[in-house]
Amino acid sequence: MDKLERHWRRVNRMTAWLLATWLLATFCIIFFARELSGLSIFGWPLSFYLAAQGASLIYLAIIGFYAWRMRALERLYRNAGEDQA
Repeated sequence: MDKLERHWRRVNRMTAWLLATWLLATFCIIFFARELSGLSIFGWPLSFYLAAQGASLIYLAIIGFYAWRMRALERLYRNAGEDQA
């Protein structure tokens, strides 16, 4: 297996995990909204806070992790390519 194929396998695996995290975060908030609406914070249902703030923070964390990890993977791939030359 050459370095390019290994690089794309890592990228695809990471992307699949991050998409699964995104789907799970979105689905759980929607699926448990009725149960969470019984709890309230400052007069607003907890499901409101999770949908309005929690999901956005999870999405931001996913984007930040993707950017950080892709930079590291690209640097690793670039350095491995220079070693071959």
